[in-house]
Amino acid sequence: MNRPILALTCGEPAGIGPEISLRAAWELRHEVRCILLGDAALLAQSAYEIDAQMRVAAISIQAWRNSGLPHFPTDCLTVIDCPVAEPVRPGVLDARNGRAVLQTLDLAVQGALSGAFAAIVTAPLQKSTINDAGVAFTGHTEYLAEVTHTPQVVMMLAGGQSPHLRVALATTHLALKDVPAAITADSLARTLDILHADLRSKFGIARPRILVTGLNPHAGENGYLGREEIEVISPALEAARARGIDARGPYPADTLFQPKYLEDADCVLAMYHDQGLPVLKFASFGHGINITLGLPLIRTSVDHGTALDLAAAGLGHADHGSMLVAVRAAADMARRQKRA
Repeated sequence: MNRPILALTCGEPAGIGPEISLRAAWELRHEVRCILLGDAALLAQSAYEIDAQMRVAAISIQAWRNSGLPHFPTDCLTVIDCPVAEPVRPGVLDARNGRAVLQTLDLAVQGALSGAFAAIVTAPLQKSTINDAGVAFTGHTEYLAEVTHTPQVVMMLAGGQSPHLRVALATTHLALKDVPAAITADSLARTLDILHADLRSKFGIARPRILVTGLNPHAGENGYLGREEIEVISPALEAARARGIDARGPYPADTLFQPKYLEDADCVLAMYHDQGLPVLKFASFGHGINITLGLPLIRTSVDHGTALDLAAAGLGHADHGSMLVAVRAAADMARRQKRA
C-alpha cells in the first residue's frame, strides 16, 4: 500500500480529462500506481504529444478481468482500454461516445468493490453527453450511490491549499425551489452520521467538529425569515449531539466562513450547493477536490468541469493541479484505511 493502485477514469474524451489524467498519473507514478480507464489510442497519442518519454501500455477489459493487472515497470502507465464509438475532436461533444465514458466509471466501481483498486479518482465528464446517449444521469455523486446501492451519500469539497476548509452539502444537484422540502430531520441525521464516520475513518480526525449553516438568511432570524432552522435543523443537531456527534449551529451562512470560526471546525455542512461551494472554490479553485462520502469505496475528483474551450485550444492549456490533489488525497485515504 505504499504505492496504492488507483483507478483513474479519464472523463469526457473531448475535454481536458485525458490530459490532466495523464499528467497527474505520470507525475505521481513513483507514489501511486494509477490505472487509467479510457480510450487507449487517444491516451497514447496524447501521452506522446505531452512528453515523448511518457510510456503507455494498454490492456483490454477482458484481459484485465481474466488475468488482472500486468506488472509493468514504474515508468509505464497502464490503460484499461474503453474504446470510444467515434473519433474524438477536442472541444466537440459527441453523444455517441457517452456510453464509453460511463463504461469507465462502471469498471472503476467494479474494480474498487472487488479490491482490485484501493480507490477511484474521476476526471470531469459531460452530463449532457451521457443523457444524450440515452442514459439518465445527474452526476457522478448520484450515479455512484445508485450503482453501489448506497441509500445516501454526502458530497464534500476540500480546499487543496487550505486542507482544513472542507464543505459538505445537505443536498446536492437540486433546483433551489426543491431544497427546503429535501431538508428533513431524517436526511440531516443520516448526513451528519456519514460526515462524522468518514471524517474519522478517511481523514483520521478523532473527534470531528462540524459547523452547520442555516437554510435561510440570518439562519431564519428567530423564525421571521423562515422556520426551517427552528423546526428541522436545530432539532436534528440536538439529536446528533445526543449520539456523540459534535455538530454546532445553525449559523448564518453569510458570516460563518471566516477564519475565526473555521479554525475551530473540521467541516462545514451547508444546506445547498450554491450556499457553500462558491466560498470554497473562491479560496482554492484549481487546487480543491470533490469527495463522495458514505460509499463502500473511496472516490475523489477534481473541482472543475470538462473545460471544452481549453481542450479545443490544444494540449498544454489545462492545469492538472486539482487532479494531483485528488490522486494524493485518494491515496492517503487508502493508506489510512489499510492501516485501520
